[in-house]
Amino acid sequence: MHWKVPCPENARNWTSNPDRTTLETVLHLTIPTHIAEITPYPPGKPLEELEREYGIRDSIKLASNENSWGPSPLALQALSAALTDLHRYPDGSSYYLVTALADKLGVGAGQIVLGNGSNEVIEFLVKAFVQEGDEVITSHPSFLMYQKFVQVRGGVNHVVALKELGHDLAGIAKKITQRTKLIFLDNPNNPTGTAIDPGTLRDFIDAVPNGVVVVLDEAYVDFMDPALRPDPAEYLSAKRVGCPVVFLRTFSKAYGLAGLRIGYGVMVEELASTLHKVRQPFNVNRLAQVGALAALDDTNHYRTTLAGTREGMEFLHREVGRLGCRCFPSQANFFLIDVGGEADLLYQEMLTRGVIVRAMRAYGFPHFIRITVGTKIENRRFIEALSLSLRTLGYV
Repeated sequence: MHWKVPCPENARNWTSNPDRTTLETVLHLTIPTHIAEITPYPPGKPLEELEREYGIRDSIKLASNENSWGPSPLALQALSAALTDLHRYPDGSSYYLVTALADKLGVGAGQIVLGNGSNEVIEFLVKAFVQEGDEVITSHPSFLMYQKFVQVRGGVNHVVALKELGHDLAGIAKKITQRTKLIFLDNPNNPTGTAIDPGTLRDFIDAVPNGVVVVLDEAYVDFMDPALRPDPAEYLSAKRVGCPVVFLRTFSKAYGLAGLRIGYGVMVEELASTLHKVRQPFNVNRLAQVGALAALDDTNHYRTTLAGTREGMEFLHREVGRLGCRCFPSQANFFLIDVGGEADLLYQEMLTRGVIVRAMRAYGFPHFIRITVGTKIENRRFIEALSLSLRTLGYV
């Protein structure tokens, strides 16, 4: 017997633009409203496709906050040596990587949960603690996936606008109710690069009632001023009384392993044990484990990345200011620029010159772009392209 599935003419477009009516009438599937209303995360086009469309070559990408210095050389060596073992399943406990992280951070191995990117740990938290009707508080703008994971679970998103480009902790506190389960704070914030004062953060967390988990998403913590970094030990101590705090970190940024998708969360052991209940047994692949373990030991690459980012940030702020645009301070490896006109048009103009930046209209900043700090060559090329584009558009 051959099963036939009705296939309308537009079936090839379902992945990118699903139509709820078509799904229900043709396939007789009932799509829950909270799922049907989700807007998929917008992926960017491959670099090669953009070059083909615009007829450009040797473009530079400063739009995704990646590591401009590439992956750790030690990680590349370890990955090459591990290729012959790809027929084996990965270590489901990620024993060696978890042990190394625990030693580096001064925490117990049982306090670490690895994920396929730190965003998977976000998903674990929402799966474990959010049921239909439960509430989660986030800021806007911030990482889009916080709200999407909550919507998948049928939870309620309470979104508090940033205040002066930073988290409005007082406004967030006012949104807490008996149904609040999680509070997500990206620190530094993406896309603004602002960081929360440690004392202010401490006072806020101390006032959050028990039964609520505060999640500090520290994807860019390596680039922060050390004086501004919260101390995980302060919040993970067994003697501490108060709401639990989770620290999320990643190997995508400072360690240059974005393509391997690996991150982790640090939390009290009881909370980590709960997240393991909703984790797939082999969620972190073998190469990701091997690459991350080697990158942890590559202090030269790590220091080169941080030093190059600081130097590049100073250069870019100085040169962008000379062009008449306003730069915003940042504790990350990216920053915002007010270009004095429609950022979408500037994005297109920059693209024709082979420089890819991020226009910020979708984040509520129609006159802003966000750029990643690049290498010296990339930064100079960005300034040249920006200067020409600003003059072409008549913005300054």
